[in-house]
Amino acid sequence: MEVILLETIQNLGDLGDLVKVRPGYARNFLVPQGKAAPATPENRAKFEAQRKELEITADEKFARAQRRAQTMGGTTVELSRRVSEEDKLFGSVTTGDIAEAMQQRGHELQKSEIHLSEGPLKTTGEHEVAVTLHPEVHCSVKVVIVAEE
Repeated sequence: MEVILLETIQNLGDLGDLVKVRPGYARNFLVPQGKAAPATPENRAKFEAQRKELEITADEKFARAQRRAQTMGGTTVELSRRVSEEDKLFGSVTTGDIAEAMQQRGHELQKSEIHLSEGPLKTTGEHEVAVTLHPEVHCSVKVVIVAEE
């Protein structure tokens, strides 16, 4: 199925690109989320009429993500958890825990923006966590997990 992208989507394309995707992906995710529109002649004409507005909105999102990355980049968050004698956590630290800790420090961060490449954190110490605020804006946050007393 061909769709017109209404915003930049990582690993798929940029604003205005005409891409082929599986029908289920378009029908269940891209179109309902407002990220794409079916590539019909009417939608193509409508997109071209709205292109300037969509580009301005995309530029604003990019600038907002850059500002967030500047304030958030290099931030250190400390979380205390119960640990075993081998310094392994009882449970784990997930993206939700990190997002909540960052929000408590005054940073607007969604758990979907946090990427734990090896899954939830299960050991004490310092961990570098990747954050994607926009398909073109990335930063990292240091998460320090200490033993709860």
